[in-house]
Amino acid sequence: MPAVEKILPPDRKFLPAGFTVTGWPELKPFFDDLLERRLDTVQALRKWFADRSELEAVLSEDLGWRYINMTRFTDNEEYSKAYQFFIETIQPQIAPVTDKLNRKAAGSAFLAELEKETGFDILIRNLKKDIEIFREENVPLFTEISLEQQKYNQVAGAMTVDINGKEMTLQQASVLLMETDRSVRETVYTKISSRRLQDKTTLDELLTSLINLRHRVAVNAGFANFRDYMFKALGRFDYTPQDCFDFHQSVQSQLVPVLNEITLDRKKKLGVDRLKPWDKAVDPEGRKPLKAFTDGKDLTEKAIACFRKIDPYLGQCLAIMHSMGHLDLESRKGKAPGGYNYPLAEVGVPFIFMNATTTLRDMVTMMHEGGHAVHNFLTRNLELNDFKSTPSEVAELASMSMELISMDHWDIFFTNADDLKRAKREHLEDIIETLPWVAVIDAFQHWVYENPQHHKDERKENWNRIFTSFSDTITDWQGQEQSRDYLWQKQLHLYEVPFYYIEYGMAQLGAIAVWRNYRLNRQAGLTGYMEALKLGYLKSIPEIYKAAGIRFDFSAPYISELMWFVKDELNRLR
Repeated sequence: MPAVEKILPPDRKFLPAGFTVTGWPELKPFFDDLLERRLDTVQALRKWFADRSELEAVLSEDLGWRYINMTRFTDNEEYSKAYQFFIETIQPQIAPVTDKLNRKAAGSAFLAELEKETGFDILIRNLKKDIEIFREENVPLFTEISLEQQKYNQVAGAMTVDINGKEMTLQQASVLLMETDRSVRETVYTKISSRRLQDKTTLDELLTSLINLRHRVAVNAGFANFRDYMFKALGRFDYTPQDCFDFHQSVQSQLVPVLNEITLDRKKKLGVDRLKPWDKAVDPEGRKPLKAFTDGKDLTEKAIACFRKIDPYLGQCLAIMHSMGHLDLESRKGKAPGGYNYPLAEVGVPFIFMNATTTLRDMVTMMHEGGHAVHNFLTRNLELNDFKSTPSEVAELASMSMELISMDHWDIFFTNADDLKRAKREHLEDIIETLPWVAVIDAFQHWVYENPQHHKDERKENWNRIFTSFSDTITDWQGQEQSRDYLWQKQLHLYEVPFYYIEYGMAQLGAIAVWRNYRLNRQAGLTGYMEALKLGYLKSIPEIYKAAGIRFDFSAPYISELMWFVKDELNRLR
């Protein structure tokens, strides 16, 4: 692979070039400068926003590296302490000062003039929202919440199982659920499930603790519940809880019947009397699991090549990350579960973390996180950090669209034509399975936070009620009821980023629409996609979707229209 030049952070104009975050006493003078500065012209106000953005970018990137290191090495006490230090001693100091800075800006006589400019209107709308919900008494609660959330990764990161004398992470073991030997699948599923259930009480109590803390935050801020608080905190100006309920209903009416068709077809092809949970990942025609790559190095090289074939710029983005050591892809013991793309606000080159083994799903995860990364590159030169901080409905559009756009070049991963066709089909079927799961997790969160005083038995009962309403009617859970009772515990979003999940559903619909445009006209479809991403958060969500040539719409008719397109593509792959 040819050498790639590393990207350096932009020259600082407010903080000294060599300044690093060591503690609050060293940071305080810069915040004091912003608090005391006179904003007597619109130019002074613009410069104030720029300096504040630089300070926030440095802080964000410092916290980012602390989080990245902690999740890469959950058993490293120093990394854990470094993250805790920021959360316990720096963040509580920043929160009240941030509110004072917001109020200072809001009180400026020149704010209205700046608000007329593209991007500043969105920024100022968010600033006023932050003022509205800030409460001093919530600062220590947020510290407590951050420390509680950290426990999830520590518990989940320590989970391993023994398979034939070999210690495996749950991610590594789950690959064996694709084995054609049904007895092997059952054994592996049982071991994974049993290992999760060992910590069911710990994780149950952890969520209860987080629910109680989050509810207190909401009540302090004048909201009836944490759901209503989060809709405001997340800046959901373009849709309401009722729109989420409508999405749930649309998925139930339009997707679940399709899911039933696919699952029934699987049962028939496998020739089993009862389709069990360990029968869901294996190829229904008895073929060996698809192997998309051999190791992290192979995945990296193939992902860069795939992105380059879509557009040279996209490949260059991943190549730069690789050269800077911003990729940690393989699963190992002591590593937190899941995957993410962490935007590093000052340098503008993000970090991709994931737990890859060799599977198709791992490869798709790389395409997904690579889409996020490209988004960061496309917005890195925007004027302010706030302009780059896109809402998740847009961020996930970037990642999920890349999953589908990249499909035309998956021959890099699958040189055999039949394997390539199978990979595409499996991914499209996975989308049909994912949308109901998104609805399940979102509906569960609504219930949990609308009923914060619920008992753990009520939680279990309502989880099963919600799960059943969005699940196929073919899978037989008899004997695995306890595993089903606690399936929600594998979803880290419930612990770490509450209410960040419906966005996957909305963005998935948008991504299908982007892909449909790309299939009609590759150049026009790709250009629309990239032009939309370049907007960062300069425009509203519906306007950004419109720039991509699609609609921000999750009604039943629209979902039905998009599903017909997906089903047609599936038929082409038979």
